[in-house]
Amino acid sequence: MSEYTLDCLGLKCPLPVFRARKRLRDLRVGEVLCVMADDPMAPLDLEHMAREDGHILLEITAHEGQSRARIEKGPAKA
Repeated sequence: MSEYTLDCLGLKCPLPVFRARKRLRDLRVGEVLCVMADDPMAPLDLEHMAREDGHILLEITAHEGQSRARIEKGPAKA
């Protein structure tokens, strides 16, 4: 499946979550969205969003003040 990148560097929460949620709506089940952010709360907020929306959080990594969250689109919630 395809992997897409969403650059949210410089955005403060909750904007990375809002933008990730919007972008995930356009993806097919199984496709991956890689969200780049530098807000310290973004990893936690993206993790919660993925769980609440039925997506799969593949990994979150951090390096030099930036985080990268890889989220696989899950099936639509009923």
